[in-house]
Amino acid sequence: MSYSFPEEMKRGSVIGNIAKDLGLQKGALSTRRSRIDTEESDKRYCDINLGNGELIVAERIDREELCGEKASCILKQEIVLENPLELHRISLHIQDVNDNSPQFNEKLISLEIHELAGRGARFVVEEAHDAD
Repeated sequence: MSYSFPEEMKRGSVIGNIAKDLGLQKGALSTRRSRIDTEESDKRYCDINLGNGELIVAERIDREELCGEKASCILKQEIVLENPLELHRISLHIQDVNDNSPQFNEKLISLEIHELAGRGARFVVEEAHDAD
């Protein structure tokens, strides 16, 4: 299973419905002692609401902190169901939200533009950088 959602969602925000996507009856997640196991981190970014089967955000996810400058950011986790034992892999695709302003190396940039400069003339400015 795969879910995509934006970074920085509030705790308790719904990502998707695990019970529905797995085709489980109401209450099955609770009776089968469902839980999420993480493969890559000890940090628990999401959890399951056993009452309604929703996969929810358990902790704020900052894409840049988690994946740096990688083009895609994917958290891999497993849902474990007991009696009988089942494992379901889920991929959480964290979408970038432009939450960092661009920064220039210099605080003040001065340009000298000649008064005879033509309309649409271009002027070179140093590159700005941001964490997004």
